[in-house]
Amino acid sequence: MTETAPGPRRPNTKLLSGAALVTAGLAILFSLLAGPASPQSGSGPSPVAAPFSPTDAPTTAKPAAPAQQGSPPLHITYPGVGMDQDVLPLTPAQGTQASIVPPMTVDAYWLTPYGSPGSTDTTYIVGHSWEGRDSAFNHLSTVAHPGDHLTLTTAAGQENYTVKTVSTENKNTLKDSPIWDKVPNRLVLVSCYAADLWGTNIIITADQTPTPTR
Repeated sequence: MTETAPGPRRPNTKLLSGAALVTAGLAILFSLLAGPASPQSGSGPSPVAAPFSPTDAPTTAKPAAPAQQGSPPLHITYPGVGMDQDVLPLTPAQGTQASIVPPMTVDAYWLTPYGSPGSTDTTYIVGHSWEGRDSAFNHLSTVAHPGDHLTLTTAAGQENYTVKTVSTENKNTLKDSPIWDKVPNRLVLVSCYAADLWGTNIIITADQTPTPTR
């Protein structure tokens, strides 16, 4: 195996699953081996956990460590799905019952414990899919295709990516997915699958677009 080849990396706590807000506009949250998370005071009704029975990650797995080098993403542009928005940092809670619960907005969130553009680790960006409300993350389920191009803007400049795969994953088995492999210059977008908000995630895997040689 070469130094740049992906290796197995299964996080102990950050295993995406789902929960739902029971409102006229149903918002999907991300949770990891956890019950429902509570919204900030005054931010809306309480979410209700989707039914699932996740198992603990292997005891030999190690939690993600901050990647070396790289620059945090500040903005994402994905013309194919109508995504053109800022990226905000999100640091999930640590622990065996930790949760990833982005704020109840249409924003994009970068998972800070993992990679960033230009680093030696995979970069992860997550966001809500909605029922009864439009969001660019909803469009990942319907119009994202391999070969699409997207751009992350950082303080160091822009990084261009090409979509390699568009796939779905049951939320109960996402913890064992190869999306957690550590791959330099890889970007993974995750949201809930619009056709099955409770049980399935949509996953977009993109690799950095090579710079043309002259």
